[in-house]
Amino acid sequence: MKFPKLGSRKSIVVYIAAVVNLTIIYSLIFIYLAKIEHQPEHADLITAIYWTISSMTTVGYGDVVLYSNIGRIFSVLVQISGVFMIFGLMFPLVITPWLERTIKVMLPLHAPEDMTKHIIICGYNRLVETLIDELKEHKISFIIVENDEHLIHELVEKKIPCIFGSASDEEVLENANIKTARLVIANDTDEENANIILTARELTDLEIIAIVEDSSKEKYLKYAGASKVVSPKTLIGRFIGKKAVDPFTSRLTGATEFFEGVSIVEFPIYPNSQLIGNTLGTSAIRERTGANVVGIWKSGSLSFNPHASDTIKDNSVLLAIGTTNQLSELKKLTR
Repeated sequence: MKFPKLGSRKSIVVYIAAVVNLTIIYSLIFIYLAKIEHQPEHADLITAIYWTISSMTTVGYGDVVLYSNIGRIFSVLVQISGVFMIFGLMFPLVITPWLERTIKVMLPLHAPEDMTKHIIICGYNRLVETLIDELKEHKISFIIVENDEHLIHELVEKKIPCIFGSASDEEVLENANIKTARLVIANDTDEENANIILTARELTDLEIIAIVEDSSKEKYLKYAGASKVVSPKTLIGRFIGKKAVDPFTSRLTGATEFFEGVSIVEFPIYPNSQLIGNTLGTSAIRERTGANVVGIWKSGSLSFNPHASDTIKDNSVLLAIGTTNQLSELKKLTR
C-alpha cells in the first residue's frame, strides 16, 4: 500500500482506514475459524474484535485461543501484521510527524502584525551580525528568516527578531510581512537566493538585494529579479587590490563599503599591539569593538574562515567588517 506524505492528514486517514479494514477482515476470519473449531461461544463479532485487537497489539491474554493448525498460523499472521502496523507505520506516519510539528510550534513562525517598513534578511551568518548592529543603531526594524532550527533557537535567546522557515516558501515570506516591508536581502546559497528572489517577486515589487557567492552567477540573480547583487569575494578582492597599491596605509580611507555605513578594512598588526599572542577567541574583538573579523592573513595566505583558535602574531593582518566607529576602535587595538 502506497501512503501519502508522512504526517499529512491524508496519510493519517489512510492509516486509520487500513487498521479498521484489517480489524474487520481478521474478525470475520476469526468467527469462521471459531465455528470450524466448534467454539460457538466465541463466534460473535464482539469477541472477534476483542481477539483481533489483542493479537495485533501482541497483548494476547490467552482467554480466547484458536487451537487448530490453521488457526495458529492465522494467529501468527495477525500478530506480525499488528507489529508492522504499529511500529512500521504508526510511528513514522503519525507519532513522529506529530512530535516534530509539536516541537516546531515552539519556534517563531510569524512576524509581529504591527511590523512594517522593516528589512527581511533571508539567511543568517557573520556578515548579517554586523548588519544587525548597524540596523539597531539606526533603529531600523528587521526580521531574519532562517530554516536552521539551531540558529533560530540561538537568535531567540539573543532576542533577535526571527521566524523559522524557508525564505523561498511564499507562506513564510507572507508571515514575514513582506507586503509591508521596505527591503529584502537574500543571503543564502546562490541557488536558494534565486528561488527566494523569484518567490518574493511574485508577492511584491520592493527592492531585493542578493548576496552572491559566485560572481559568475550575478547575472542570473538579476534575471530572477534582484534589484542589486553584492559579491563579498569581489569586494574583498578589490579591497586587497587597493591595499597592494598602498599596503602601508593606516587610515580607514580606502575601505570598501558593503552596505551604507558598513565597510571592510584590512588591519596590519603592529609590533606593540596588545592583540599579539592572543587568539581571535581570547582577544574578544567583537565584544570590545563591535567589529567582526571575517579574514586573517596567516602563513602567507588569506583565510576567509578564521577560527577562534587562530593566534594573532606581529605579522598577522586582520580583515574586519563594521561601521566606521567600530573599525576605528579595532584600529586602536592593532596599533
